[in-house]
Amino acid sequence: MENELTRGPVMKTMLRFAIPMILGDLLQQCYNIADTLIVGRFLGADALAAVGSAFSLMTFLTSIILGLAMGSGTVFSIRFGQKDERGLQEGIIASFVLLGIVTIFLNILIFAGIDWIIWFLRTPDELISLMKEYLMVIFAGLVGIFLYNFFASLLRSLGNSVIPLAFLAVSAVLNIVLDLWFVAGLDRGVGGAAEATVISQYVSGIGIALYTCIRFPHLIRPKAGIRLRLSRIKEITSFSALTCMQQSIMNLGILAVQGLVNSFGTTIMAAFAAAVKIDAFAYLPVQDFGNAFSIFIAQNFGARENNRIQKGIRAALLTSVFFSLFISLLVFVFAEPLMGLFIDAEEVSVISEGVRYLRIEGAFYTLIGILFLLYGLYRALGKPGMSVILTVMSLGTRVALAYALSALPVFGVVGIWWSVPIGWFLADALGIGYYLANRKRLAA
Repeated sequence: MENELTRGPVMKTMLRFAIPMILGDLLQQCYNIADTLIVGRFLGADALAAVGSAFSLMTFLTSIILGLAMGSGTVFSIRFGQKDERGLQEGIIASFVLLGIVTIFLNILIFAGIDWIIWFLRTPDELISLMKEYLMVIFAGLVGIFLYNFFASLLRSLGNSVIPLAFLAVSAVLNIVLDLWFVAGLDRGVGGAAEATVISQYVSGIGIALYTCIRFPHLIRPKAGIRLRLSRIKEITSFSALTCMQQSIMNLGILAVQGLVNSFGTTIMAAFAAAVKIDAFAYLPVQDFGNAFSIFIAQNFGARENNRIQKGIRAALLTSVFFSLFISLLVFVFAEPLMGLFIDAEEVSVISEGVRYLRIEGAFYTLIGILFLLYGLYRALGKPGMSVILTVMSLGTRVALAYALSALPVFGVVGIWWSVPIGWFLADALGIGYYLANRKRLAA
């Protein structure tokens, strides 16, 4: 099923395409939420802290693959909008080779440097063995992550966001079942939680790859004369490298903050591990809406539908702002029971700190909703470098303020929490100002 986003009512077309993407990534979050919830309940605060710290590292590494896939998807969308089948086919070949090489390189690098990575994260001595056990297994899933994200980006660039959702739904349910079986049933500890996630990732990755090969053989097995070309690799790299850099910087900043959080001890680590899952789940819909918006803009940019692009920007902004305000209200009201899902009620200090984090950061989801739209807009208009600049502004401010404010007795760990919305606000101001000053040139 291919779906041109250059036709039909703007709001309806965008939402119809975005909703399966949002549901799909909400299900993908279930991978990590299931790990966190089950580990926290069955294995305790130490295991939860180790898995939570490992999650930040895994997010950083997968962001490299995700960034390359998203950049490739932008090229695919533009070529699809231009109805350039040859360019699309050659782009697919170039992207697959590029992502495959990067994935293999990451696997080698990670397993060779596992001890240094754990040291870099300032992991407390009592958690080192747990964290290493989890990481040694979870890193084996990178190939599955590569397969899923590559083929999901390809299908979404063609306007098909339903099939990626279907494969994620199957793997998310499988992950939860295996988590319970391995951790609660077989008592395999944090390694069992990682095994459940890895198996589920391969199910979704291999499954969507087989589907795409069968459903779109003309794209996967192109015509004679279409081959791997250096020019296409350069084109994919020009889009993907900056998008990858943006994703990596975003998560490298989070990783740096994780190291700072770890220095405050196990209680803060456990609170952050649970709260950040709730936080990510809460604003994930606006993140995915920004990605769907980017594909919508890219297809229309390729088709030179400038009027439709302007309508899409207005519709996306209204949708993101209203949804973010609603989610902020829910998180503020239900912060304590949400933390209670992950932490036993007796862990009062852990729950209290998690609630404080959520009520500070959760009040400003509108800011990050706008920021995700700006990322998607500049990526789709062929200006991924601007997305990198906004990410550096947001994350650079966050890291600098987190270290500076947390060192002051009057703030302490709360300074880390407040640094986040300040970074979002400054990046939004820069991104909106740049767009207003260059609107005509960007649409050209």
